[in-house]
Amino acid sequence: MDGRKLRVAILFGGRSAEHDVSRASAANVLRSLDQDRYETVLIGITREGRWIAADAGNGAGTGSTALVVPQDGPQVSLLPGGGGKALLTDDTGSQARPLPAFDVVFPVLHGPHGEDGTVQGALELADVPYVGSGVLGSAVAMDKDVAKRLLQDAGLPMARFIAITAPSTIDYDDAVQAVGTKELFVKPANMGSSVGVSRARTAEEFAEACKHAFRFDRKILIEQSVPSVREIECSVLEDASGEVRASELGEIVPDDKHGFYSYDAKYIDAGGASLVVPARLAPDLSEAIKLLAIKTFKVLCCEGMARIDFFLSGQDVFVNEANTLPGFTNISMYPKLWETSGLPQSKLMDVLIAHAIARHRRSRTVSVHR
Repeated sequence: MDGRKLRVAILFGGRSAEHDVSRASAANVLRSLDQDRYETVLIGITREGRWIAADAGNGAGTGSTALVVPQDGPQVSLLPGGGGKALLTDDTGSQARPLPAFDVVFPVLHGPHGEDGTVQGALELADVPYVGSGVLGSAVAMDKDVAKRLLQDAGLPMARFIAITAPSTIDYDDAVQAVGTKELFVKPANMGSSVGVSRARTAEEFAEACKHAFRFDRKILIEQSVPSVREIECSVLEDASGEVRASELGEIVPDDKHGFYSYDAKYIDAGGASLVVPARLAPDLSEAIKLLAIKTFKVLCCEGMARIDFFLSGQDVFVNEANTLPGFTNISMYPKLWETSGLPQSKLMDVLIAHAIARHRRSRTVSVHR
């Protein structure tokens, strides 16, 4: 890149219920980028979906625990086909000035309108390299129903589940019969960070859990409760050459007062869960889970990075889900597992950015014209 710093645009905030998690993740990504190699540009996405230029003067400094999304200021518009060129416009759109082109965009966005292929599609149209999975992998992994059905078809081990869409209803007894356990977990199909997830053991709890999950999505999943479950996570990384590798494993141990790894246990209660890194597993079981993580990554068409989550019951392993833009907060497993595997977060950023640029370069060798 002719010896100059790479210009990296960090997207954070967004329209989903994981807006605040994104702000915390972005602060850690910003701190991890080598300032001798990268020039960073911050773009905060409001809850309404406006892209606003952010800077250290509005609270988005490197010392912050979470970046601040400005509610006013110049808006950022990427130019279709512009190769990373963008415009700054005022609120009326009557005045615009060009920005230097971005070399790569780092979407630090979680949930719908950021992790689901929508932003990735916009970045493809802008013809700019970006970190993480493409449109297909992002969309597939975001929809847990679609992802689970693809994984089942590929022969990967899955816990039993059913999906229903609003305004469909199902009663507790029918759900128990469908998945085979009296304790059920109900969750939105397109959400992360345990947003909207509830446990149900009675008809009353089940009705309330469905109502709660439908607040966040028009499709929800009802899953069996895995007995004596342990929650195991693996970070998967693809480098610029296309090599895919798996990290050491980690285990989430929720505090008894939460019962499972809920949103409160993750982000509200400082003692809500403990992270055991590396997970205490027999070497052969650990290697088998790593291979499952890589296979899951490939089946779901993921690229760049993903965190693959598993349920472990005795020696039985079940794939739970894939997160294509995993958290980068100070308690997040994805970077912690790579640090344990010998890859510090600053070097992890280098690999992710190099992959984004190499993939974009390869995509230009495929002609879309006859």
